[in-house]
Amino acid sequence: MTLVKVNNPINRSIEGMMKEIFNEFPTALSKTFREDVLHFPPVNITEMETAYLLEMAAPGFEKADFKIKLDGKLLSISTEKKEETQSTNEKLIRKEFSYKAFSRSFTIDDKIDMEHINAKYENGVLSLELPKKENSKTAAKEINIQ
Repeated sequence: MTLVKVNNPINRSIEGMMKEIFNEFPTALSKTFREDVLHFPPVNITEMETAYLLEMAAPGFEKADFKIKLDGKLLSISTEKKEETQSTNEKLIRKEFSYKAFSRSFTIDDKIDMEHINAKYENGVLSLELPKKENSKTAAKEINIQ
């Protein structure tokens, strides 16, 4: 019995394309989709010893443009900026600046002290400090096997 391997370039290219789409989806494309289509600004969440830090990149807004609401365990951050039209004698050649409304929601864990959440907006970054409750700040513990 002879084993013959046939390389079919059509199957190979379709298989490679499907693998790229589902398993190796380019991060740049997903970032563009998230930011441009879904209007989700990028968020970093960092766990510190006493709190979680949530940072959201939202340049061009002002503090008054943000609405931060805590409803039960759902933390919602939204903004909407009205674009002002100016009637001047200047001719606008190209306009690429735009401020799109967005809304992001996060589920808050029981470990968070919801009464002491702090927010600040500085240099285009909205930062929320979500302090941990005292009883959830326990250190790691080693467990002996018996």
